[in-house]
Amino acid sequence: MQSMNKTASIILGLGIFLGLTMLGYLLGHAVIEHKLYDRSVTVKGLSEREYPADLVIWPIQFNVAGNELVVVYQTLDAHAEAIREHLVSHGIDADDISLSAPSIKDKSAQQYGNDSAAPFRFTALRNVTVYSAKIAEVRQVMNTLSVLGQKGIVFTGDNYQSQTEYLFTRLNEIKPAMIEEATLNARKVAEKFAADSDSHLGKIKRASQGQFTISARDKNNPHIKKVRVVSTIEYYLSD
Repeated sequence: MQSMNKTASIILGLGIFLGLTMLGYLLGHAVIEHKLYDRSVTVKGLSEREYPADLVIWPIQFNVAGNELVVVYQTLDAHAEAIREHLVSHGIDADDISLSAPSIKDKSAQQYGNDSAAPFRFTALRNVTVYSAKIAEVRQVMNTLSVLGQKGIVFTGDNYQSQTEYLFTRLNEIKPAMIEEATLNARKVAEKFAADSDSHLGKIKRASQGQFTISARDKNNPHIKKVRVVSTIEYYLSD
């Protein structure tokens, strides 16, 4: 009886030993596999394309000076109408043209400064703004304003408010294709890295999409837009 108990104890102890040994092996192997699985590479993929702007905002600012306020207002209205007629005659839709309220400055009413010697008491500014999708027509008529200048209309274009803006509004239409392109470019870089390091490229560990940026292609062609996005992707690596 005692011999049987001793044999059972030996068998139990051997089983425990073998079990612990196997558990240690499995845990060690799992740790090694985990470390191998945790290897990764982070790459960036770029997508950059050019598109024509689809909307233009063109503020045409002009000024009038005089000593009679009524005459100044009448001249503002006459010049604004002349500009509007000129735009329409060159293919700009009347509904795309808007007129701002006049801004009048009375130099004799200035509390500070020495404007008493100014030749005109009143100076006035006004904007005729074109908001149109007809980019080509608008760019063409821009080169014809000198005709109105020869008729006595004084244009001003030396301030921020009078700068022309070209907009690209179809970003949502092109986003999926550009994100796909950026992702494919990132994968090509990752595959090259994996090949150079004698590794195999695995699944995506994490990914982040950068912001889309829209800018003019260059200062001479603001109506052509450069759309750009950079995606950052981390891939698993394995031997």
